[in-house]
Amino acid sequence: MRIWITSVFVEDQEKALRFYTEVLGFVKKHNVPLGGGARWLTVVSAEQPTGTELLLEPSGHPAVPPYQAALVADGIPAVSFSVDDVQAEYERLHALGVEFTQEPTRMGPVTMAVFDDTCGNLVQIVRPAL
Repeated sequence: MRIWITSVFVEDQEKALRFYTEVLGFVKKHNVPLGGGARWLTVVSAEQPTGTELLLEPSGHPAVPPYQAALVADGIPAVSFSVDDVQAEYERLHALGVEFTQEPTRMGPVTMAVFDDTCGNLVQIVRPAL
């Protein structure tokens, strides 16, 4: 069994697509209209175009806004991405205007940082221990 797709709820799919591709560097994989303005909209890592997809899922379900707000209020990231160098990625994203809620921090064998994706979520970047 392998992870094929995972999702993150977003308030605006078009805004999320711009952020996740133009700022974070992901690549659009699927963009399928579902009706009612919603789309099956996925992105993948430019380094792994056949890897796990991230679904930019519309946050229209009534349970989503309180769920997202609670996670953000408690500082809990909705998703975590691995990077080779947290400090370098922090500096790149910070220069692009990304707002961080946690600057790069070493916690035991890992280094991590957390930022706001502008679409209702906190996102963690992490350099896992080898």
